[in-house]
Amino acid sequence: MRGSILAVLAVVSTITASPAYDSQIAFKTFKGEPVSVPPVFDKIGGEAKQWVQNGRDFIHRDGLTYEVVTHPMFTNHRLRIAEPKICDPGVKQYSGYFDIAHGKHLFFWFFESRSSPETSDFVYWTNGGPGVSSFFGLLFELGPCRIANEGKNVTWNPHSWNENFNILFVDQPVGVGFSYQDAGGPKVDRSWQAGEDMYAFFQLFFSRFPEYADSNFHMAGESYGGTYIPNSAAVVYKHNKALEVQPVPGLRRLNLASVILANGLSDPYIQFAAFGEWLCEGPYAIFEDPNDPQCRSWRRKAQVCSRWTQACYTFGTRFVCSNAEKYCWDNFIADFEKFPINMYDVRKSCDRSPDKDGPLCYKEAEWLPVWLDDEDIKKELGVNPAINFTSISQKVYKDFLSSGDLMYYSAGLLTDLVDDGIRLLVYAGDTDAACNALGQSRWVEKLPSVFHKEYAQTPTLAWRVKSTGNTVGTVRSIGGDGATAGNITFVTIHEAGHMAPYDKPEESLDMITRWVKDVPLTE
Repeated sequence: MRGSILAVLAVVSTITASPAYDSQIAFKTFKGEPVSVPPVFDKIGGEAKQWVQNGRDFIHRDGLTYEVVTHPMFTNHRLRIAEPKICDPGVKQYSGYFDIAHGKHLFFWFFESRSSPETSDFVYWTNGGPGVSSFFGLLFELGPCRIANEGKNVTWNPHSWNENFNILFVDQPVGVGFSYQDAGGPKVDRSWQAGEDMYAFFQLFFSRFPEYADSNFHMAGESYGGTYIPNSAAVVYKHNKALEVQPVPGLRRLNLASVILANGLSDPYIQFAAFGEWLCEGPYAIFEDPNDPQCRSWRRKAQVCSRWTQACYTFGTRFVCSNAEKYCWDNFIADFEKFPINMYDVRKSCDRSPDKDGPLCYKEAEWLPVWLDDEDIKKELGVNPAINFTSISQKVYKDFLSSGDLMYYSAGLLTDLVDDGIRLLVYAGDTDAACNALGQSRWVEKLPSVFHKEYAQTPTLAWRVKSTGNTVGTVRSIGGDGATAGNITFVTIHEAGHMAPYDKPEESLDMITRWVKDVPLTE
């Protein structure tokens, strides 16, 4: 439940592509031998030149040069890689596109760890929406640089998560950020559709960069990433189990170590029921009287929302789930929109008009396209200047809304993983109303797993930042016997909103560092 829940209703963002995207590529030899490219990729640019150099394939098109990576097991996928030197020029970076059959092209940007990249863990990050670019995480929260000065430049982030880890950001699905789709491509409106494609992406990426392939692998997502990540992690887990039974030459078993969900939407049945309760009776209640007419209205509507959501869980049809989605969204999210309050941090007021705070209630969100649509920045990243940056896509949001995808029980996909030792971290900023800490804590407690009874009996403890000793939140964790970070851990971050690393950068880095290194947060 990300910024686009409100913003996509008011913001229309589209990708503009040159007519050349629909033309056939005339492949020519630049030097060395010509490289054969599957016809499925023929609609991705203008005239191209391709060559082999030092055993690697390259392509030059639209004034941009990429290394091309293919894999014999994934003939419908390939990578186009550039090497930017912006944002964090002191580390190795790779960006570009993951090309998928039927004209889908996902943008990615990888940053090596600032410390010991050869031994650092690997973190994959995606934002949510659905329809919000992962540049929000990269340039607004936890990436190596932050958007500044009304989008005229960026500043170095000392609390970036690549202080200690290699980190990969991906704009997905197509239509978001710099990701795009050729004309006439199929609609993308379900989270499970991305799972197999992302698995192919990881296989291609690690085949090209084997120096990162043996690292522990962590899959992280914020907001609607709480739906994306369980779907993609379940696919990685399924393939890993198959490779344990029958190894396949050329395929790697990914060292999936943990799943990280940040203020995510993972169990709508529980989380929508908590929405009005948190706003009316929680620590940051926006009403003095918990029996305010709006509170009574939300209590009544919560019962109907729960019945619709349970029907979605039971039947799983597009009709039932899209109707559940419409009722719950209209009667909770739209209701909240009437108040001049920032849903993502209720301590703050918000004027959603374009010339004030904007639909996301953060002016920085309006700065992203200013920096990213600069032609020199695009060329550095391997982005065709004809592609406009889409921070929030109304089309993607509406497509997912109509499919009912937002009401499925994605948390249930985590049970097999958790039971098999893959660790789960869920964290929530405690001033966020959209995916509030109350709903988060309840679904984690209800998650079916071998740790269920133990978690229910486990107390909540204080979390203190190591560098200062200050108490900055609470931790509830089981499965680690006090010596590790635990198998299931829920963290509440005090005085932080939906984008917790934005509000509490030092504290968030402390949390993620200890989690990834499997060190208890209660030390």
